[in-house]
Amino acid sequence: MSRLRPGRDDSPDRLYTLTGGRSRTGSTAFDVVTLVVAESDPVPGMQSEHAAILRMCRFPTAVVEVAAGLGLPVSITRILLADLHDTGRISARHPRPTTSYRLPDHDILEQVLVGLRNL
Repeated sequence: MSRLRPGRDDSPDRLYTLTGGRSRTGSTAFDVVTLVVAESDPVPGMQSEHAAILRMCRFPTAVVEVAAGLGLPVSITRILLADLHDTGRISARHPRPTTSYRLPDHDILEQVLVGLRNL
């Protein structure tokens, strides 16, 4: 049994229509933690989900938060975000790998461990 939300049609037909039948984002890849920022305001005649994304992303917002706010699967949200990104209406900041992070020196960790044992 599926849980339907009042006023929402989450059927596969609706989701197919939202994305124009696409199942991939093309060249733009969005991680769930990618931060999205609107670069413009919604315009009349724009798809309602696109307009909602632009309103939601006035400040940096993670892809997963956008999906939750829209009440749509992340996969569908990524396609909608790619549409907006391709037209320059949003910008995305992808998370950076933490390659510069170094573990603390082994001797320091050993001293901490000895100190904890002495407590």
